[in-house]
Amino acid sequence: MSPAPATGASAAGRVEAELRRAIVALELPPGTRLSEQEIALKYGVSRQPVREALIGLARTRLVDVQPQRGTVVVKFSVRKMMEARFVREAVEVAIVRQACQSFAAQSRQRIDDLLDMQEKAASRDDHGSFQRYDELFHVELTEGVGMPLAWEAIRDIKAHMDRICQLTLPGASVVLTLVEQHRSIMAAIDARDAAQAALAMRHHLTEILRALPKTEARYPDLFE
Repeated sequence: MSPAPATGASAAGRVEAELRRAIVALELPPGTRLSEQEIALKYGVSRQPVREALIGLARTRLVDVQPQRGTVVVKFSVRKMMEARFVREAVEVAIVRQACQSFAAQSRQRIDDLLDMQEKAASRDDHGSFQRYDELFHVELTEGVGMPLAWEAIRDIKAHMDRICQLTLPGASVVLTLVEQHRSIMAAIDARDAAQAALAMRHHLTEILRALPKTEARYPDLFE
């Protein structure tokens, strides 16, 4: 039996996911103008699902839909990055504090596997795989405390931070530092030390901020 054609909704979701990935990976850099027609041709869909995908990306502020001017991938903003880090910290610090009280054994084992995979990806300078495992690490933290909706609250925020990471984490040694930070978070959770877990998470989430000034100076055209 031949597969059923994609519905408008599923086509829009697929296009949105692909564009989101390309934007986060900087394959579509900040300031890039997006053409509905070109995207439709590339993904073999009509313009309607493309339009819906762009609306979805605009909702998460990855693109800006400008009347009469088209759609543009948003540029980096230091102010918005600080705000994103603030919101993300509030959620993830609460998550690790909760994890110190109760954390699912299955999620704990899964995190050990993810950290090993992160380390291997970092060692071979595979940034794409590292970011995928990094995201799964933070997803598993929320799963481990039985609060998957917490991930929904910060997923889009993390996407904005991951774009910057493409520029701020260029080498294996820097990325391996993040793996050690993840291990420090888990060590505090294993010790049921909520204060240390919160401190480790805050330190981890400020890593990107320490690199922002140099990044903005090096790539001024990518910033507002």
